[in-house]
Amino acid sequence: MANNNIRAALMALLSFAIYATHDVIVKYLGAQYSPVQIVFLSVLLGFPFVTMMLIGDRSEGNLRPRHPGWTALRTLAIVVTAVSAFHAFSALPLAQTYAILFATPLLITLLSIPILGETVRLRRGLAVVVGLIGVIVVLRPGQTDLGLGHLSALAAAVGGALNGIIVRKIGNAERSVVLLLFPMLANFVIMGAILPFTYQPMPLVDFVAVGVIALLSFLAMLCMIIAYRTGVAVVVAPMQYSQILWAALFGYLFFDESPDLVTAVGAAIIIGSGLYILFREDNAASAGNQPVLKSHGRPDTGTQPRFMPLPRRRTPE
Repeated sequence: MANNNIRAALMALLSFAIYATHDVIVKYLGAQYSPVQIVFLSVLLGFPFVTMMLIGDRSEGNLRPRHPGWTALRTLAIVVTAVSAFHAFSALPLAQTYAILFATPLLITLLSIPILGETVRLRRGLAVVVGLIGVIVVLRPGQTDLGLGHLSALAAAVGGALNGIIVRKIGNAERSVVLLLFPMLANFVIMGAILPFTYQPMPLVDFVAVGVIALLSFLAMLCMIIAYRTGVAVVVAPMQYSQILWAALFGYLFFDESPDLVTAVGAAIIIGSGLYILFREDNAASAGNQPVLKSHGRPDTGTQPRFMPLPRRRTPE
């Protein structure tokens, strides 16, 4: 069991390292192209991966959602997350963007109350409050001008949390292909409709870069699936916070960025709160109340096939 958890942690670390590399390319392209164009082309180049997954799907049924209302709301949340996250990466330092996106588990905990009917007791409630204070520290209102990049990062965190909690609610009833395909189609149609107003000619090297985004996202998703199937969720989920280390390294190497003290303090508060919630949910007394542990570690942007089965809690061997 211990060896399985070590392998799971390593696969999760690899997954988030790949995702961080993916985000570097998004940031690079975002300096020249609108997020609408990047999202549209990412979806376009992601369809071959979806096709391969559809070929391997042997489950019976059609593509009609069993919960159309929740599916529509989740699809809208993912579309918002996609364009917001891609813009945030292009407009903000990597470390600051990650720090704000790390609020997603906190928001999932809050949304679990009205949507899942779960109970958030005092300790987890206080952890959420502390984590949100950390978000305020990162945003530092009154000291810096809050721009569209900050609002985009917050919108991506909210959209990612809403997506995660809806998957927890309907994921066992809906086919994986429905959860995967509808957001991609929505991104393709909506971004395609907006694209004529934002399109910039793209040389071959940048088009190839978008293809690399698609490939990296697919590889990261595969690593994450292996991680969740190998080890327990409480080991895998905290690995998402390793992205802040990659943000510091890649930001310094490629974009001349250095996280300032305020961002570092705010990120530490958010990460600490998120870790407390994760380990609190893993407590035996809270075994039936795990909205964060059973959600993905990355906001789903609907640009690539990122849906995976809900991770199950493993029993000791």
